[in-house]
Amino acid sequence: MSSSRMLLMYFLQILVGLATTLVMVQGQGQLARLGFYSRTCPAAESIVKQTVQTHFNSNPSVAPGLLRMHFHDCFVQDCDASVLLDGPNTEKTAGPNLGLRGWEVIDDAKTKLEAACPGVVSCADILALAARDSVVLTKGFTWNVPTGRKDGRVSLATETSNLPGFRDSIDVQKRKFQDLGLNTQDLVTLVGAHTIGTSACLFFRYRLFTTTGNGADETTNLFLAQLRSICPENGDTARRVDLDTGSASRFDANFFTNLKNGRGILESDQKLWTDATTKSFVQRFLGVRGLQALNFNVEFGKSMVKMSNIGVKSATNGEIRPICSAVN
Repeated sequence: MSSSRMLLMYFLQILVGLATTLVMVQGQGQLARLGFYSRTCPAAESIVKQTVQTHFNSNPSVAPGLLRMHFHDCFVQDCDASVLLDGPNTEKTAGPNLGLRGWEVIDDAKTKLEAACPGVVSCADILALAARDSVVLTKGFTWNVPTGRKDGRVSLATETSNLPGFRDSIDVQKRKFQDLGLNTQDLVTLVGAHTIGTSACLFFRYRLFTTTGNGADETTNLFLAQLRSICPENGDTARRVDLDTGSASRFDANFFTNLKNGRGILESDQKLWTDATTKSFVQRFLGVRGLQALNFNVEFGKSMVKMSNIGVKSATNGEIRPICSAVN
């Protein structure tokens, strides 16, 4: 890598740090902030980072798993680790969350944190930190994570309807993001998390074997035969396919190039290119001439901080769980 490019990347990371230091959102009387554990548990972030690194070294799929888990947590009951709670009819039992992975990473980090700083670090903060560390491990930019969240006490499977769905229209996606104070740019940016990870055939195979509606049309023709061979009509619905063809293990803007080329695996993803209001942001991430360019990695850090500060709970409506899967 040239020295000029290295300098540019370093400068961009500094900008992310400055932006995330400034972007802090009030939520239910509590404000997450940088360095929250600097006195009470100064090793907190390094413990989480080392734990994620260890599990990633054994199984790289935990990176997209942890990132997705943080999203699913924030879209239901806010960013309060409610997705981690065990029990009948909890979020964890709902259909959209059955494919989540990485539970053991959070449990491992929590065990280590309780040994180092009992009753100090919330499970919600572990999730937020682990999501950032997962991006860094897949060659994305880092960002500063405000901490100080408390864990929630309520987890209901019925509330997972708030989660974005793989067949959602752009209008529905926008509404779900707007309900959480996230705008259209945040929507496109955060969906860009699909630059790492996979999807089961179950969630897109219907697009491959019909020529009506949102089926096998111009959005999938470029590699339709390849997808049909991997996900045959009567095949295993659990078989997985990279969401970012050609770059599924690296956190980069290639996902948006695939959308431009009609290679969005999920229907909801491909619609980001076919809808004018979201297409412009995809084009800006791709550096299309005539539009103000956006650096995906820089913007992702900003949007993640914005999302992770949704409805931060205080001591009056939250707690610190010694075990992430159970309320106190």
